[in-house]
Amino acid sequence: MSATALAVAVVSPRRSLPRLLMLYAKEAKYELLKNVRIPVYAISTVALPLMFYVLFGIVLGPSNPVNRGEQAAYVLTSMGCFGVIAVALFGFGVSLALERGQGWLQVKRASPMPLAAYFAGKLVSAVVFSTVVVLLLAAVGYTFGGVRMPTGTAAGLLGILVAGALPFSALGMAIGYFARPNSAPGLVNLIYLPMSFCSGLWVPLFLLPRGLRLFARFLPAYHLSQLALGRIGAAAEPGAAWGHIQALIAFTLVFLGIAAWGFKRDEGKTYG
Repeated sequence: MSATALAVAVVSPRRSLPRLLMLYAKEAKYELLKNVRIPVYAISTVALPLMFYVLFGIVLGPSNPVNRGEQAAYVLTSMGCFGVIAVALFGFGVSLALERGQGWLQVKRASPMPLAAYFAGKLVSAVVFSTVVVLLLAAVGYTFGGVRMPTGTAAGLLGILVAGALPFSALGMAIGYFARPNSAPGLVNLIYLPMSFCSGLWVPLFLLPRGLRLFARFLPAYHLSQLALGRIGAAAEPGAAWGHIQALIAFTLVFLGIAAWGFKRDEGKTYG
């Protein structure tokens, strides 16, 4: 057997399903603990959407109680999308780039732990943080913003926003496999902030120039925001939910394909 083959040959023990699930659960637990213990990640991904929501949805909202509640619900939904995207991109993109640079992924590959558990842990962390962001926004909106919506609508909105972490986790994974550790945060912000603005997350879409409104259709954040706004009856194109779902699925598959390419590229550099 060649030296290269010896370097990559790992005998994976056969595990029972309960032990495999326990392994996945532990990886998710420690990924969550790691993110909670990084104040920059926890504070920025949770506090920034709350700050924007309080500013635009409550402080600068209209004085009329009816319009105030409607605007607060609209901004809550937009900032929910903004927060979920941040959680996914920074949790996957920056974290993966840093851990690649530190050689942590090579350690994971050399261990008998299935590599899928590593990515599953990051996905669980993204879903948990996304849920926290949306629930905090909802609590602030209900308490101070006059937001009122039926329980079914609120539950559906929560589900859409949390599920929205999936395509952006795939985008973060694609970024993480191609970005260098030092440039990853800047690259994520370079993608995340303009995409959020052009998708109507900071300014309502109808206030943007026509060219940007047309460009927004090619952005995943636009489709997530329109899907979520449709849940509260504020979508730019009522009845287009299925089209937005199809677009998000397509974006997810494209991003996963790019990430798989990056994975193979890393594998070739390390073991080729």
